[in-house]
This record gives sequence, structure tokens and C-alpha cells, in this order.
Amino acid sequence: MNNSRKEEGNINLGSPFRGTGGILFIVPTPIGNLKDITLRALEVLKEVDLILAEDTRTSSHLLNHYQINKQLSPYHQHNEHKVLQHLVSQLLEGKKMALVTDAGTPGISDPAFLLVRECIKVGVKVECLPGATAFVPALVNSGIPANRFCFEGFLPLKKGRQTLLKQLSTEERTMIFYESPLRLVKTLEEFITWFGENRACAVSREMTKLFEENKQGTLREVCDHFKGKTVKGEIVIIVAGCN
Repeated sequence: MNNSRKEEGNINLGSPFRGTGGILFIVPTPIGNLKDITLRALEVLKEVDLILAEDTRTSSHLLNHYQINKQLSPYHQHNEHKVLQHLVSQLLEGKKMALVTDAGTPGISDPAFLLVRECIKVGVKVECLPGATAFVPALVNSGIPANRFCFEGFLPLKKGRQTLLKQLSTEERTMIFYESPLRLVKTLEEFITWFGENRACAVSREMTKLFEENKQGTLREVCDHFKGKTVKGEIVIIVAGCN
């Protein structure tokens, strides 16, 4: 009982804004179901001076749903180098910002790294909130060992793709990939070539949405399942490591 009280005493239930300096919050947003956002994330989004959004139209939908009226500014892979120093200057002057992407946690196959690195370099405080990330539920749901895994994200489309697949063919940890629905079957066929058709695999798509689908089996079984089908939604592929 005493230990429990001690742990409760360490929980911060106060305002997310401590001190007067600028701060950058990395805020995960739902990957589908709008209910998958934390109370703390909503509090931060309501109180920051500016919200940096990968796509302001997508983020507006979420903000409108929760009746949050805040200034939005675009921050994405096509402008992050251009606006980086301006944003850092504003943070150094004391502004408080939240960075969100279209879905999930910024920095996981989404923009965030450059801004976070620069903030750390100049001494701006950065806080990353816990929250939605597509690969974690996909990994747990796959039935494939999760005690050791590597996150590969999106494979290179051309240059370096075959070299990387060759390297991964002997990877002993469970592997996690992101893929577009249009390239899913082609990628699974490549995996069969490099990893063998009997390697355990799972594909999750449309996670947390109405038509969520999770397909587990061998690479051959999963590939055949999606052949000839119209595949939609974001894709997470889990592949067992090499025994």
C-alpha cells in the first residue's frame, strides 16, 4: 500500500506548461478512431500557441471534432528545412508549439526528427507524449514474437531496396514494415523470394477503423489472401525473423 502511494505521488496531474520558456510538444494523434487520443494530448493542443501539422486539412478534422480552435501551420517533408530556423527562433523566444502528423506519433516514418534535433541542439525543451502508433498494436496482434524486433518502416522504392532485403534475409529479430496498399502484394512476393514462403507473417490494415483486417499465416498464405483484392488503408507488415 505504501509503495502504491509513493508511485501515485510521482504522477504529474498539473498543467503541461511548466516554466516560461518555449517548449515543443510531440503529440500523437489517432490512426483511425478519433477516440484514440489521450486527455493530456487534448489539453496540450488546447493550450499551445501554435500547432504544426503535416496536413492542416486532416488535423482540422480532429481539432474540430474536439472543438479546439488554434492556429495551424504546415510542417511536412517538403518544407521542414525551409521553416526549421524560423520555428526554432520562435521557440527560443518563448512560444509553445505542438507538432502533429496526419496519424500516429510524429517521427515514426513522419516528419519530426529535424525539428527535435535542432531544439535539443539549442536548448529548447522537447516533450513527446505517449499515444497512438500503428506498428505496436499490429506487432502484438500478429502472434509473432515481440521480445526482439526491428522497425524498418517503408522500404526504399528503388535504390538500395534489393541490398536491404538481402541483409534482412538473415535478420533474427521480428521485422516491421509499412507499405502502401498498391504495393502490398508486390512487396509480399519479394519477401517470399528473400525470406521463403513459409516464414510467419501478418498484415494489418485499416487499424482501429470500421473495416480493420488482420491476416496471419505464412508469407505465401498472406500473399495469396490479398491477391486479386482491392486493398485500401494504411498497411503494417510483420515478418518473423530468420531461425
